[in-house]
Amino acid sequence: MIRTGEQYRDSIRDNREVYMNGERVKDVTAHPMFKPLVDIRARIYDMAHDPATRDVMTVEQNGETNAIGNTLPYTQEDWWAKRRATDTVLEDVGGVVTRVGDETVGEMWSLYDGQDILAEIDPQWAKNIENHIHQAIRDDPFHVSANTDPKGDRSLAPQDQDPDMLLHVVKETDAGIVVRGAKYETAAAYANQAFTKPTIANWGNEALSDYAVGFICDFNSPGLKFICRGGFAGARGGCPRADHRDYPLSNKFDEVDTIVIFDNVLIPWENVLFYRHTKAATFIRATLHRYSAFAFVQRTLKTADQMIGAALFNARQTGLEKQPAVQEKLATLATWREGINAHLTAAIALGERSPAGLMMPNQSLLMTGRVHAMTNLPTMMHLARELVGGQICVTPNVATFEAPETKPWMDKYYSINENWVAEDRRKLLAYARDLLNSDYAGHRLTFQLFAQAPPFAHLGAVYRNFDWDVPLNFVKEGADLSDNVMSGVKPKDGDGSIAQWYGDPVRKAAE
Repeated sequence: MIRTGEQYRDSIRDNREVYMNGERVKDVTAHPMFKPLVDIRARIYDMAHDPATRDVMTVEQNGETNAIGNTLPYTQEDWWAKRRATDTVLEDVGGVVTRVGDETVGEMWSLYDGQDILAEIDPQWAKNIENHIHQAIRDDPFHVSANTDPKGDRSLAPQDQDPDMLLHVVKETDAGIVVRGAKYETAAAYANQAFTKPTIANWGNEALSDYAVGFICDFNSPGLKFICRGGFAGARGGCPRADHRDYPLSNKFDEVDTIVIFDNVLIPWENVLFYRHTKAATFIRATLHRYSAFAFVQRTLKTADQMIGAALFNARQTGLEKQPAVQEKLATLATWREGINAHLTAAIALGERSPAGLMMPNQSLLMTGRVHAMTNLPTMMHLARELVGGQICVTPNVATFEAPETKPWMDKYYSINENWVAEDRRKLLAYARDLLNSDYAGHRLTFQLFAQAPPFAHLGAVYRNFDWDVPLNFVKEGADLSDNVMSGVKPKDGDGSIAQWYGDPVRKAAE
C-alpha cells in the first residue's frame, strides 16, 4: 500500500554508511544537504493521501490503493494519468526534480518485455522481474537506478585492469551472488533500492561474463557505502555566510549524486534478474529508456517552462516584450517547448503494444522527442540568459537589499513601478541566476545531458526505433525500383544488433 512521508523517512533511517565531504552522516533525513530532497520525496508520498491531490496521484487496483507512478501502463489513459501526476508533483513543489522514483521504475518494465531472453538460461529470472515489478507496486519503495561505473581504462577489457572498476560477481553462494565494484547513482543515499545493471555496450563475441549481471539492490544491505558529492543545498551557493534566498533553487532541488561502493555485497537469488547473460545485458542497455525516457523528457518540458517564465517576466517588467527581436527569442523558446510537448503528446496518442502486452509510448516519437529536447537545451539556456540580461551576474545578494545603509539605494535602482518593486525584482533575478548562471545551473545542464544516457545513445535509440521502411518504400515506388532493392534492409543474423536475438519488438507486437 502507499506509504506516508514519515514512513518513507523511517525507512531510510537504517544506519546506512553515508559520507558527505568525508564525514559520516548520522541521519540523511536531517542533514542540511539531503533534507530538502528528502522532504520533497516525503511530500510526494503525502500527496497520495492529501485530499487535494490523492485522486491524481493514486489508482485503485485489486482492492488496493497504489501510486500511479509505479503501476504498469496498459492503456493510453494510463500514460495520461502518469503525465498528470508528474505535472502535479512539479507544480506542487515549485521546481523540477529528476530522481524521485517514478522515472526509474519504468526501467524494470523494459526487462519485463524481455522475459523470453531471461528464460533462455533460467526461467526463475523472468519470474524474479515480475515479482519485483509487483513488489514495487505493492510496497511503494523509493526506487532508483544504478547504471554508471567508474570504468577505469576503457581501452582495456575489465579483466585486464583492476577488476573492480566495473561491478562484477566474485562468487556464488547458496544464498545468492556476492558482488564487488561501484556504481554512481543520484539519490541513492536517501532511496530504498536500485535496479543495478551493467553499462558495457559491446560484449563482442562473449556469451558469458561475470560483469553481465543485473539485480535489485536493497540499500540497507551490509557492505554498501555511499560516498556523496558535496551538495548545493546548505552550502548556500558556496559561501557559508550567504543566504539561501540568493540561491532559491539549489537550496531546495539539488539531488545529491552518490558513488555506491559494493564491498562484497550479498544479493539474494530472488533479487537477481540476470547473471552471466550478455544477451540480457545488451537487451537492457538497448531498451533501458523504452518507458523511462517519457518521464525525463516531461521534466525537460517543465524546465522549459521555468526558462520561459523567467525570461518573459524580465522582458515585461522592463518593457522589452514589445521589441521584435525580443519577441523572436521568446518565440524560439516557445517553439522548443511546444516541440517537446508535441512529441510527448504524440507518443501517447500513437502508443504501441510491447512484447509483454504493456502500452509503450511510440518509440520513434519518444526518442526523437528526447533528442529534440536535449540537443537544444544548452542553446535554449543561453537564449534565456540573453533575455534575462546581464543583471543576473551583477545584482547584489539579499543582505545588500536589507541592510539599513544600502537598502534605500537598492529600492531606488531596482524598483521600476508599483507593480515591480525592488524585492520582487531581486527574487526574480535570484531565481533566474540559480536557474541559468550558478554552479547549480551548470551541474544541472551536465546532468541533463548525460543522466538519460550520452547523446550518441539518444541517436542510437532513434536509429533502432525509426521505421526506415516507410521512406524506403516511398522512394522504391516513386522511382519504380524492383523488389530486390528492399533486401538487406533488416539487420542480418550475427551482426550484433538487438534483432539478432529478439527481432523488432514494435513489428512483433503489431503482427
